[in-house]
Amino acid sequence: MNSKSKVTSVFYISLAIAFVFILWGVFFPGNLETILGYVNDFISNTFGWVYMLAMTGFVLFALFLIISPYGKIRLGRQDEKPQYRAFTWFSFLFTAGMGVGLVFFGVTEPLTHYYNPPTVEGELVAAQQEALQYTLFHWGLHPWAVYAVVGLALAYFNFRHKAPLLMSSSLVPLIGDRANGWMGKSVDVLAVFGTIFGIATSLGLGATQVSAGLSYSFDFIENNIITQMIVVILITLGFVVSAATGLNKGIRYLSIGNVIMAIALMLFVFVFGSSVKMIEAFMTNLGNYVQNLPSMTLGMNAFEGDRGFLNDWTLFYWAWWIGWAAFVGSFIARVSRGRTIREFILGVMGVPVLFSALWFAVFGVAGIETDGILNGGLYSLMVDQGNEVALFAFLENYPAAPIIMGIAILLIASFFVTSADSGTFVLGMLTTGGSLNPPLQVKLTWGAILAGTAMVLLFSGGLNALEMAMLIAAFPFTFIVVLLAISLYKALRNEYHIIELERRHLLYEPGYEEETKKELEEKIEEFEKTLPEEFKEIPEGEEVGKDEDTETTKETKKDE
Repeated sequence: MNSKSKVTSVFYISLAIAFVFILWGVFFPGNLETILGYVNDFISNTFGWVYMLAMTGFVLFALFLIISPYGKIRLGRQDEKPQYRAFTWFSFLFTAGMGVGLVFFGVTEPLTHYYNPPTVEGELVAAQQEALQYTLFHWGLHPWAVYAVVGLALAYFNFRHKAPLLMSSSLVPLIGDRANGWMGKSVDVLAVFGTIFGIATSLGLGATQVSAGLSYSFDFIENNIITQMIVVILITLGFVVSAATGLNKGIRYLSIGNVIMAIALMLFVFVFGSSVKMIEAFMTNLGNYVQNLPSMTLGMNAFEGDRGFLNDWTLFYWAWWIGWAAFVGSFIARVSRGRTIREFILGVMGVPVLFSALWFAVFGVAGIETDGILNGGLYSLMVDQGNEVALFAFLENYPAAPIIMGIAILLIASFFVTSADSGTFVLGMLTTGGSLNPPLQVKLTWGAILAGTAMVLLFSGGLNALEMAMLIAAFPFTFIVVLLAISLYKALRNEYHIIELERRHLLYEPGYEEETKKELEEKIEEFEKTLPEEFKEIPEGEEVGKDEDTETTKETKKDE
């Protein structure tokens, strides 16, 4: 199967379904929002436990793979080195996973929970502790676990077995040749559907925050639909420039720059804020998070009856992360060749969680303290003008405020450029048969579609409805992620002895290789019987989904 550049039927099917929802949102936004709101509430109230159990299962499965013998399996050849250095790789994870979300919610979520905590009375010391604890809960292990499961399944089957980088291909051990039929197409369409609406709504929300920041910083700029449209156009132009340079220049350099700017902004707030309290909050909050993780993870408020916080925050986040898992998981898989499973999971789950804990300790403490100094003024401003102005109203109280707010605006815009770029890169992969290097024209087509979608929905006010559409799509996708985990485990279990023999061939003397050659051939032959023909009939020297751009260019050689 050659999946280099041709657009597949998944492109047209996904686009047709997306356009139906977009037109519905443009002409009947109220009707769409009402219907989707009803469905979303029904899922949350009736099947919220599915999200809770599934997310718990993803965390446990990921932790199991770390300590299991499968952890030493490499995503690629057993002698292959990681494609990217650690800092570059972490920059990719940070940018694709939730970098812009940390900037947007760094102040607003802890402050919101401080006034409306789930179990204690608001505006007390206990409320501040609970606010930071639940914020980290929503941004901690659980989202990164679902990303790790999706990304690991895709990376394993692609780099180890030369399968196309598609959800359907990763389900082959469970559904067999049906991965090439309607069942596989449905899985891939659902992944594209969630990605389209996730990125389109994020572009729209990002435009509102950048527009709010510009309006807050400069009196002559109004925060209206025209400003938001201009912001979307500028972000799109930035994405076009980035996309034209390829993964190893555009997304890579922007990702590294984003991480450096984010760390610099955090250090600035840390230095000019209550530094000692932030360090103590980081340590205390991390301890509270670990200690209360089981009760928070499985808590459904079955005996209290109040599900407001659960539905509005926890279940919303779980659905949101699952809805984003197709996009983020695919991108993480794309840049993780050469790492062991243990490296992959520790990197995907460990580093981002620690960084998130530090980020929210700094911005959460500083935001709540600033609100106290202003006698509740920061929270009142959020209620009156929206969460998008909170960061800028917060930074206004620091030295060199105009410069710092300008850097914050630049950081947010840069994050959205890389999100759009990586998102369209993933959409290109998903709609060209899993190509690791989708053609530029395909990526630009998706970029234009997403930008146009965001602008139309901003104009019609239908962004909230489309956001709910992605959340609803996340419900069936939850079961797909569960199946991906089962499929991955089945393949790892069946192939483990083969991989162990291959590993030993690299470690021991040639005589051992001769002694076990026949055994290895028999095990490979038996394992291949579980795979469909497209995995086995690859011409000599040709590799499905071969990473031509990153294996042969000078940029990657410099980064190894």
